Amino acid sequence: MGLIVQKFGGTSVANVEKIRNVAGKAIREKQAGHDLIVVLSAMAGETNRLIDLANSASANPDEREYDSLISTGEQVTISLLSIVLNDMGYRARSFLGFQVKILTDQSFQKARISTIDTQAIQKELNKGSIVVVAGFQGVDEENNITTLGRGGSDTSAVALAAAFKADRCDIYTDVDGVYTTDPGICAGARRLDKITYDEMLEMAMTGAKILQPRSVEMAKKYNVPVYVKSSFSDEGGTLVTKEDKEMEREVLSGITYDRDQAKITVVHIPDRPGVAANLFLPLSERNINVDMIIQNASSQGFTDLTFTVSKKDMKAAQKIVEETAKEIGAQNVEVDEDVAKVSIIGVGMVSHSGVAAKMFKTMANEGINIMMISTSEIKISCVIQRKYTELAVTVLHDAFHLEKKK
Repeated sequence: MGLIVQKFGGTSVANVEKIRNVAGKAIREKQAGHDLIVVLSAMAGETNRLIDLANSASANPDEREYDSLISTGEQVTISLLSIVLNDMGYRARSFLGFQVKILTDQSFQKARISTIDTQAIQKELNKGSIVVVAGFQGVDEENNITTLGRGGSDTSAVALAAAFKADRCDIYTDVDGVYTTDPGICAGARRLDKITYDEMLEMAMTGAKILQPRSVEMAKKYNVPVYVKSSFSDEGGTLVTKEDKEMEREVLSGITYDRDQAKITVVHIPDRPGVAANLFLPLSERNINVDMIIQNASSQGFTDLTFTVSKKDMKAAQKIVEETAKEIGAQNVEVDEDVAKVSIIGVGMVSHSGVAAKMFKTMANEGINIMMISTSEIKISCVIQRKYTELAVTVLHDAFHLEKKK
């Protein structure tokens, strides 16, 4: 007998029929003798609907009220699941973030969890209840409702698993695990039985939409075993866990892509100390995340600097950078949103040579030009023209034989 945390995303709770399916999966674990905490997202599309409502009410909605509004979708799903479970003869109690209490900082729309009070949930677990918790939300020290950012229900689930020292955290979604790449692009994509925390984090940060990056960071920090499973099938599943020797034998685990990229180049910048800080500090103050950065070698006291941001931040970033460029004496600012990022990821890259050369040669053979390159110990990312995204993913998947079981 152990404690399991289950998390179900929006497609898994899109209607009452699907919520009954969720109830069945919860009951199965309960019948096996486990204590159970179930974390739910809002119904598919509901959070977007609420966001649209907020934006129709104001061009610049108050942040506190915005979070209060968009957090309401989860109240519907946790109540419905609890109603269904009780109707099926299983005691269930639902909790909103403030009722738990999941304490966060005061950063609306992107709050970070500070602590979780386990008393209220533990009391219900002791009574044999299935506890159903609203994902994506918490409360700050002033009792304001906060939200954790898109995909935040993953973080809610892992945080609860860490707080209760759960035996595992099952993340149910509309796919049956983590694949070597997007099966919608590459027919040879293969589901992975296991993947390391570091690999999953790199995949999440470079375009894979399976798990929120912060949830993976938390799982690694507290050594929470995470299973990615399908809500609609009992087959498959991928374990996200710490590295082992079997994983080290694999050169690559996966290939990801991200079309949500824009490239900004500041041309002919005076090459002197403090210029880069002057460029990036205003972006940081506006919470605009910069991804890849390349600075050319200085020539006659001037240099070019190129970086990438999310497309949604492109216009705001362009405006800020153009203002800063005038102040520092740069020649002009160039923006290209017709780009994408393709990444190869694997812990085996640390002990295998020639991986980068193989990646670059494979793309060169297809006439794919590389604009930017970024590397870490277990990842190589390249910025290319957007139109070559699917081709790059497919040929790289073939070149590294990811369709074959090692």
